[in-house]
Amino acid sequence: MKSHFFAYISRLRFIQRWALMRNTAPENVQEHSHQAAVLAHALAVIRKEIFGRDIDPGAVAAAALYHDASEILTGDMPTPIKYQNPAIRAAYKDVEAMASERLLSMLPEELQTCYAPVLTEVAPEVEELVKAADKLSAYIKCVEELKAGNAEFRDAAAQTHKALEAFALPEVAYFLDTFMDSFSLTLDELK
Repeated sequence: MKSHFFAYISRLRFIQRWALMRNTAPENVQEHSHQAAVLAHALAVIRKEIFGRDIDPGAVAAAALYHDASEILTGDMPTPIKYQNPAIRAAYKDVEAMASERLLSMLPEELQTCYAPVLTEVAPEVEELVKAADKLSAYIKCVEELKAGNAEFRDAAAQTHKALEAFALPEVAYFLDTFMDSFSLTLDELK
């Protein structure tokens, strides 16, 4: 059987994020997925090493790599539209689930069991950290746009920070306290 799965995955780089906003630095879904995976891995390591909770950082990172894979088939729906009302959100969640199932079905049958946990059957404790990393990635984007003088991201930054606080996860608070300030610095200031 020939499979188009990885050819589809490689097309994540063509899907632009933040479509309703003026961006100083465009961001595509592939770039975002990488950053979300790095952040999800970090949150899992923090959970495990700092807070002593059992979690597999590798499984969390892998789930984050594929967390927006369905957008290859659906496109990226802007957050203000996606969350405008519960009916839209529920319908879009169904569309995302169908797209993820379709992607999974593109794999040879003997590989589907290995990819199901990152495409369609994400464990709740993994999903929690992936969602937090996804939001953290959005917040970092907002901070970087503000650093570049793009005031268009001011409200998004405030809303996203509030959403991060609403997770009430100690891993997120630790990351914000320990690492977040560095994203506001210039390269010279990071030295």
